[in-house]
Amino acid sequence: MDLFRVCTFLFTLTLSRSSSSDTEKQSIDSGLEIYKKLFEVKRKDQMNALKNLIELNDVNQQYKIIDIMLKGLFKVLEDSRAVLIAADVPPDGPFPQDEKLKDAYSHVVENTAFFGDVVLRFPKIVHHYFDRNSNWNNLVRWGISFCNQTGVFDQGPHSQVLGLMAQELGISEKSPDYRNPFKTDHSEVSWQNHESIPVHVSSSTFIPCCQGSLPTLKYRCGDPMKDPLSLYSTSFG
Repeated sequence: MDLFRVCTFLFTLTLSRSSSSDTEKQSIDSGLEIYKKLFEVKRKDQMNALKNLIELNDVNQQYKIIDIMLKGLFKVLEDSRAVLIAADVPPDGPFPQDEKLKDAYSHVVENTAFFGDVVLRFPKIVHHYFDRNSNWNNLVRWGISFCNQTGVFDQGPHSQVLGLMAQELGISEKSPDYRNPFKTDHSEVSWQNHESIPVHVSSSTFIPCCQGSLPTLKYRCGDPMKDPLSLYSTSFG
């Protein structure tokens, strides 16, 4: 998979939201349970994206892609946090029924989880960008706290990702037996002289042609300058 397709896929993952078929008659708990199932589907997409990134087997491109992806991810996280705080949405409260709040809620949960996956599989690359950005540090601390209170991560295969991420980033103290289970050689290679390598990214990096560059994506019309979420939706079937 080439750089363009990987960038498109990764960035789209930061924007797409698992849609739900909740009706107003469904209970709060039922809404959260439905979201948890859709979250599992999104996690599979995220794992596939990470697999593609690992299989690039090119450290220079991995640095470039992760740099681009993190900037988009944290922009989405920051905007979503603002929406939730403005609406006074508690993480341990009812699952949002308003579509805008659903978007913001799912963006926080899914992007925080995805960031954890990237941190654990590419710790050296992520530390290079993350450690120098105090705003990102504050955002991910808030994101971890929010996610821990939602109940989405209480059980299942994703229950450890938040704790491992917090320890890897130094947000929480590492336990004596801490071990990053995903740390491999591909994340330990330095990108020599990467500071001097120009990275040119045009707006087309994130926008596929109208026919769509990935079979799992549907292109939707909209003004990306006003509403970046209007560009894509993820099809789950």
